[in-house]
Amino acid sequence: MSNGLIALIFLTALAAGWSVSVFNRLVRSRNRMSNAYAQIDVQLKRRHDLIPNLVSTARGYLRHERRTLEGVTEARLRASEAREAMAGSAGARPVELLQSLDRAEAGLNAALAKLRLVVEAYPELKADRTIMQLSEELTSTENRIGFSRQAFNDAVTSHNDAIGQFPDSLVATACGFTVAGQLRCTTRAGERAPAMVHLS
Repeated sequence: MSNGLIALIFLTALAAGWSVSVFNRLVRSRNRMSNAYAQIDVQLKRRHDLIPNLVSTARGYLRHERRTLEGVTEARLRASEAREAMAGSAGARPVELLQSLDRAEAGLNAALAKLRLVVEAYPELKADRTIMQLSEELTSTENRIGFSRQAFNDAVTSHNDAIGQFPDSLVATACGFTVAGQLRCTTRAGERAPAMVHLS
């Protein structure tokens, strides 16, 4: 066997080993990203499950605020549908589904902000033990969602860096790894403005 053939076999084995190593690293990166999204999904589900209890408890006090309660219920439905659409996608989360989830959650946040303002206007409702417990749980869940979103975005950034850097990008492209989208905050000032509720 000639030295040239031995060198070729060695280089081929080295390239194959490097490719397998890069592929495995990219799979771990994709799995970390999926796990990070799963943590968001758990917290969103918890949040969406708390809202009907909050609305139901408030309904007895807020007979004249039907539109506010319906707005929260409708926004929760849209957010739940967006979350379920995301849960149905595997691997890298499609950017359009992430944007849809962000919009739905922004709508739910606005509806909940209106409800909170209404609750503030009704001292007997604000003092209700069930409302206080549900509000605390909802606030705690929203904090966990914020931390989970940050962890997801960090995992997405690491994944996108891994598949975009040369020469790893050669393996990523050959194996079908794609850039993942991040969860973003709302971009329009009107969506971030605090909700204003005028009580009659």
